[in-house]
Amino acid sequence: MNDHEISLSPTEQAHRVRQVELLISRLLRIGVLTSLCIIVLGMMLSFRHHSGYRESADELKHLVSNDAEFPHTLPQVWDGLMQLQGRAVVMVGLLALIATPVLRVAVSIFAFIYERDPKFVVITSLVLLLLLLSFFLGSVE
Repeated sequence: MNDHEISLSPTEQAHRVRQVELLISRLLRIGVLTSLCIIVLGMMLSFRHHSGYRESADELKHLVSNDAEFPHTLPQVWDGLMQLQGRAVVMVGLLALIATPVLRVAVSIFAFIYERDPKFVVITSLVLLLLLLSFFLGSVE
């Protein structure tokens, strides 16, 4: 240990770890609940704008069928949001749900910095990099 490092007692270290665990737990709960609320709002908008979903079983089946049209790109989602389309709002909720664990990994980097664990800072940074690369380089068929 060099002169610039400050050692923590086991009690202080345990307290830091507990603070980080609580932060991550809150983050995951808030992310899931937020995405759930957004998805429910999107479904409400869909049913409000398309009364046929409430009145016809065939219309409702079309909503959940493979040929139902949902936005597949960010520009399509944005355009749908500008038109208050329920399907676009649902997609934002799903994107928020997908982003929640990625955000958890990003927060973990700062948590490991706070806990003074450089090995896990590097490992977690690599995991985040791989996650982000998979989003940008991946494709949907």
